[in-house]
Amino acid sequence: MCRIEGEMEERERRRRRWGLGVMGLKGTTLGVSRVEKLKSSVVFSRSRMKLWMIRATTMVLLWTCLVQLTTLGELWGPRVLKGWPCCFSQESAAALVVKSRLEVPARVLPPKRVYKNNGYLMVSCNGGLNQMRAAICDMVAIARYLNVTLIVPELDKTSFWADPSEFQDIFDVDNFIMSLRDEVRILRELPPRLKRRVQLGMIYTMPPISWSDISYYHNQVLPLIRKYKVVHLNRTDARLANNGQPLEIQKLRCRVNFSALKFTPQIEELGKKVIRLLRQKGPFMVLHLRYEMDMLAFSGCTQGCNKEEVEELTRMRYAYPWWKEKIINSDLKRRDGFCPLTPEETALTLRALDIDPSIQVYIAAGEIYGGTRRMASLTAAYPNLVRKETLLEPSELRFFQNHSSQMAALDYLVSLESDIFVPTYDGNMAKVVEGHRRYLGFKKTILLDRKHLVDLIDQYNAGSLTWDEFSAAVKEAHAERMGNPTKRLVIPDRPKEEDYFYSNPWECLEPSNEDETSSSI
Repeated sequence: MCRIEGEMEERERRRRRWGLGVMGLKGTTLGVSRVEKLKSSVVFSRSRMKLWMIRATTMVLLWTCLVQLTTLGELWGPRVLKGWPCCFSQESAAALVVKSRLEVPARVLPPKRVYKNNGYLMVSCNGGLNQMRAAICDMVAIARYLNVTLIVPELDKTSFWADPSEFQDIFDVDNFIMSLRDEVRILRELPPRLKRRVQLGMIYTMPPISWSDISYYHNQVLPLIRKYKVVHLNRTDARLANNGQPLEIQKLRCRVNFSALKFTPQIEELGKKVIRLLRQKGPFMVLHLRYEMDMLAFSGCTQGCNKEEVEELTRMRYAYPWWKEKIINSDLKRRDGFCPLTPEETALTLRALDIDPSIQVYIAAGEIYGGTRRMASLTAAYPNLVRKETLLEPSELRFFQNHSSQMAALDYLVSLESDIFVPTYDGNMAKVVEGHRRYLGFKKTILLDRKHLVDLIDQYNAGSLTWDEFSAAVKEAHAERMGNPTKRLVIPDRPKEEDYFYSNPWECLEPSNEDETSSSI
């Protein structure tokens, strides 16, 4: 019995030793595993800590930048930052949005026109400001019709005035591009690859035919653009016919002229100042006295000039080879109405029309040929003669000096706002201002009948007419020449002799005015 109990005790001791051994083995294995897990967890925890630190640092930096941008946005930032709701209440965010709208009104741009681009059109305008202005309007309409990209036009720098002004020196180029984006794609310059080709002389240049129908450009010019990718049109004045064009083309010409071609802010502000100074002293009349040296030399009109002046004008006419007419009969041209009125003839005409002698007369012109001697009669009849040079300080005109087109732009703005506009010659400025004043509500524009006037003046100077008879005849001749509604004169096959589109763009006037037009014809 004792033996059995002893064996049982021995087995129990062995069993316990075996269990402890197994447990010891397991403990050893588990200990190693736990150490490895602990090491892994430490490494993992450190990685997570680093990642958390990076994220936290990034968030702090982003938050700091956002706060700084939001603060700066109050001064110059985008409108989206001003309305950012991050740390503002809904009320403060809404207040910021309203404030931003009040401070900087949003500009509503027309949508871009989507079309297949057929190529690129470069244009070089020639002549003075208003000759180039009309050419730009024509070229935009042509680019639109041909589905081509227009490059901002190049202005004339080689004419008599030798004005070095670029397009952006006279016109607001951003307004020009953006306001027409739903009609025409306009770029400041060619893409680099094509620009390089042009610099290498790989470009097709041509002068389009004057007074051409829009179909001419579709049939003759468009194939050239598709072939060469870039076509350069030079001498672009009077290159689109006055009449017979699609209505949408005519309306686009008006849109460019009256909306897209705004002058630079500097020119606009100075023009407003001149108008304000004139208005402070009452009504004013703008007299476009086209009696400058270049006009007289070009036209060959020498009425009232002395022998030395006649010789000087003749030399100047021969000095410019592109002025084709050389031998000119001044007296014959004057009788046919092709000469600008002289200052003496202008004074008689204004008096005969009963223009108030006390009215301010703003002279929109360059230097009058003959100076004080030739202006004596006009100054005696209308002593309140003014010019931009007498209304403004020299410092205000300093940046416009030697830039004839920019000076002409100032005269253009003042002419539009005058109570009466009187051109003494139907040049480009006279025609374009006449049309613009029609567009603004048929403002009073006295269109002088020079052929009839010089005949009446000669009769009066010869004593054949009394003053009362002369005055009555002048008034009767101009009763229907005050810028009244009327349709353009159309002369088939003689476009040079018909009425100019930009002097009377009747397709662009209000319907009520067109109704008046039809009843007055």
